Amino acid sequence: MMPRIVYIGSEDRREIDAEEGQSVMRAAILNGVDGIVGECGGQAMCATCHVFVERVEGELPEIGEDEDEMLDCTADPRRENSRLGCQLSAGEDFAELEVRLPSSQV
Repeated sequence: MMPRIVYIGSEDRREIDAEEGQSVMRAAILNGVDGIVGECGGQAMCATCHVFVERVEGELPEIGEDEDEMLDCTADPRRENSRLGCQLSAGEDFAELEVRLPSSQV
């Protein structure tokens, strides 16, 4: 069974079966999910893949120093459940993940 990511936007909800090891950011970009930009290509250097984790099956990794720093630079204010989508890998970190997209990434 492939890992599943559910993206919840202000007007829609998309469910995507992600490839093993694919990041939340990469799966969104490859599947045309509005609301994820990923300007830096997944290097935790831009915060344009900011998401709010609503629900997870699995155990997400601790927030690393670079991710923590970038979460302070998000367009939509950081919350307790904020993460960078480029730092969360399907299958490795979760079997299913539901994320809410912020109102703005830039």
